Amino acid sequence: MIVDTHTHIFVSQFDSDREQVIQRAKDTGIEKFVLPNIDVDSIDSLKQCVKEYPDEMLPLMGLHPTSVKENYKEQLSIIKQELDNGIYYGIGEIGLDLYWDKSFLKQQQDAFQIQLQWAKERKLPVSIHIRESFDEVFEIIEQEKSPGLSGVFHCFTGTFEQAKRAIDLNFYLGIGGVVTFKNGKIDRFLNRIEPHHIVVETDAPWLTPTPYRGKRNEPSYIKNILDKLTEIYQMKREELECILYHNSLEIFNF
Repeated sequence: MIVDTHTHIFVSQFDSDREQVIQRAKDTGIEKFVLPNIDVDSIDSLKQCVKEYPDEMLPLMGLHPTSVKENYKEQLSIIKQELDNGIYYGIGEIGLDLYWDKSFLKQQQDAFQIQLQWAKERKLPVSIHIRESFDEVFEIIEQEKSPGLSGVFHCFTGTFEQAKRAIDLNFYLGIGGVVTFKNGKIDRFLNRIEPHHIVVETDAPWLTPTPYRGKRNEPSYIKNILDKLTEIYQMKREELECILYHNSLEIFNF
């Protein structure tokens, strides 16, 4: 039993073969797919994917930091309407991204903080995107910290110290294809983090694991991430998968 805790199989890159991609994932052992939203334009395709596969898909609703522009408050208003009227298992993908564009930092910070507050009000977990922004993300989480605020640091690529800080703040680490990269670095210390603090994810169609780098990622490639984690933790595959499944269930309450 495996949960891909972060995948975007509702996006256009899968329009031509989504059914086959999902079947390959099921054949790998994936039972549930967590679908973080991107922006207002992606809502319809997200909901359609959930409608077609209601037993497998766990939708999240949020505004991705790279989608935060001048009109972010209008987008947030629509996102909030979706949260008020739909069934969602968390708020995401939210956070900060200072890699692509720093010109909307203030807007990103505001959007992130607002969505964290929604999560606390609704008692929902969050899926947090962090790229070149660990200090800024931690600052906002510290401001909004509460016993009920939890979720996943999606695609964790930080240091051991940052990992411990995230865990201390009641968050899990999302481990994806980066753990298989030669220069991914997190494989050097991950064995010092108890597996009870991590979940597994693909971020498909992006962040494709070795040996498929350069190709479109898909959920079935989670087996390569699990292979690496089994090697890192020196555990039986079944035992590790059981822990990861339990972690996913604890977070998303499906």
